[in-house]
Amino acid sequence: MNVLLRMFIWTLGKEENVLLRMFIWTLGKEKSKIAFGQRLKAAREAKGHTKEKLGRLVGVHHSQIGRYEKGEASPSAEVLKKMANVLHISTDLLMNGSTADLAAENIQDKTLINQFNRITELTEENKTVVSKLIDAFLFQQEMKQKLAQ
Repeated sequence: MNVLLRMFIWTLGKEENVLLRMFIWTLGKEKSKIAFGQRLKAAREAKGHTKEKLGRLVGVHHSQIGRYEKGEASPSAEVLKKMANVLHISTDLLMNGSTADLAAENIQDKTLINQFNRITELTEENKTVVSKLIDAFLFQQEMKQKLAQ
């Protein structure tokens, strides 16, 4: 069901998308720490900053930046905000990546990825239809499971 929930993200509005992304993040917290570290390192290198320079700019030791990048530690909300400001990216992008990144990270079936990429090109009305179809399917599967118990 997690894969279907992750795929469902593509069809939601902004508020629901953010809530679901937060939920998915908690499902794979360790994996997300590593992904966060990779995004942090890529953003730091893209700006041409060393760990020392980024640490100095945000007020933490360079070794702590290294721990963030390795997934060994997570920054406080205040440090996260400072890093995002220095790197000129949003905290959401730094923590969660883009919706496309999140889906690609969690959906292994290339056919499904292609289908959901095509869904993003639909009108909002058609996206709503797809969303309702997925909701109905998931509800049906949940009910079958409960009745089988």
